[in-house]
Amino acid sequence: MGSSRSACARASKALVAEIERRSPPVAIPFHVRLLLRAVQARDRRTLSRLQRAHPGVSLDPTASTNLAVARWELEPGARVVVEAGVVAERMPGALRIHVARGGELRIGEGTWLRTEVADLQIVVYPGARVEIGPEGFLNGCALSAKTGIHCGRRVWFGPGTRVYDSDQHDIDAETPERSEAVRVGDYTWVASGVTVLKGASIGSHCVVGAHSLIGGEVPDHSLAFGVPARVRGTVGDRSTVLP
Repeated sequence: MGSSRSACARASKALVAEIERRSPPVAIPFHVRLLLRAVQARDRRTLSRLQRAHPGVSLDPTASTNLAVARWELEPGARVVVEAGVVAERMPGALRIHVARGGELRIGEGTWLRTEVADLQIVVYPGARVEIGPEGFLNGCALSAKTGIHCGRRVWFGPGTRVYDSDQHDIDAETPERSEAVRVGDYTWVASGVTVLKGASIGSHCVVGAHSLIGGEVPDHSLAFGVPARVRGTVGDRSTVLP
């Protein structure tokens, strides 16, 4: 695990270095730099107030200050951990984080919460837990947990994808709502417009095609798509693939 993480870090640094080498230097005017610093300082104060108001919230100092413009809906007793290097765009209200009493949300190191394409919302009901592993890429998707959603390292969710770990409502008078945790393994890409239902288990190094419906198990290294999704092929090692 450590060697994989080091290899990923080296690959990321090499990519950034190559982009910087090819791109001409851009001079940012002094007054613009001052304005950006003032905005960041204000955002840091906003995030500090959020943490004081909600003792269960822990934001790493290196996480994006753009989190200040997210819609934070936190009930007493909610727990949120945002680890180092989490990135978000500055689009007021486009990122919604709702954590109810006793719910827990953990966003892993280096995760990108992208809202440029579509809004992103994470809803954690009372007593539920959502865990986004390191280097995740949540791109305009929706996660709703009444029991648990557990994602491994570098899991990607495409725009319009929805992940539900419950029926959301009772089916009828005789069939109450049911809930079962959803699990997604390391280095898996769930493309756009996918619906993931309660109890789904998607393995590591998988790709799920656009507009699929996942309600069961997808083994490691599988290419799956369709309604309902079926395994249609094999996927190799995705541990060096970057978004």
